[in-house]
Amino acid sequence: MSTIPNIDVIKTKMKGAWNAGDYGTFATYMEPGAIEILESWNILPGQTLLDVACGAGQISIPASRAGVKVAGVDIAPNSIEFSRRRAEEEGLDAKFQEGDAESLPFEDNSFDVIATVVGAMFAPDPDKVASELLRVCKPGGRILMVNWTPQGMVGHMFREIGRNVPPPPNVPPPPLWGDEETVKDRFGDRVSSLALTKKNYPLWTYPFGVPEVVQFFFDNYGPTERGYESLDDEGRKSLREGLERVFSEYNTSTDGTTDFAAEYLEVEAIKA
Repeated sequence: MSTIPNIDVIKTKMKGAWNAGDYGTFATYMEPGAIEILESWNILPGQTLLDVACGAGQISIPASRAGVKVAGVDIAPNSIEFSRRRAEEEGLDAKFQEGDAESLPFEDNSFDVIATVVGAMFAPDPDKVASELLRVCKPGGRILMVNWTPQGMVGHMFREIGRNVPPPPNVPPPPLWGDEETVKDRFGDRVSSLALTKKNYPLWTYPFGVPEVVQFFFDNYGPTERGYESLDDEGRKSLREGLERVFSEYNTSTDGTTDFAAEYLEVEAIKA
């Protein structure tokens, strides 16, 4: 039983937020970086991969192209529909279904590799997430995570959003999955090894300036769209100005485009 009050209400709101906007469009500018991360993981053809919180299939689709046996789950029905459509259009056998990272719809010890790229970190009960990732992973299998850090750009972005749209009480901040000691505590002695490496997300570039990027988030990224829509005119102005400050601080481009330096923690855990 969850110790988080009103967990069902929180999950319903969270599902609505991720199902808002157009994540397929939003993910367009992040997919090149996701593919680079995927390639660095060296998942072999024929291995079974579960992509948790798969979004628009940023790693599921390229992994399936490479001969990996892929299943993807996401809490947002629109993301599942988008990923299925991509797989069908390319003639891939990747399978996608709606699913909760805290209650994965698979048997114990089902997959060689469990991966999640800035996805499962947003589930409200992180201890359940850790247990589920371990449960469905085969003994000796790998759990691979990309998690935004508290001190990086996205951690800063979510603090700015929270200043204008308070997050639900008693829910651990998602970027704690990007804190090394927290990750160690969550996996504990259930893993035989745990490698934690801070990196910058590769290839997160927009061909337009920061104000347009902020509007792009409001139009397409469900959590920011819902937050923006919940505010009055003064609140919307505050949120827009705050995000422009954050994005400008982490923009490394000087030619009118936007190139984010966004820190994440890469997690590679081997199930004991």
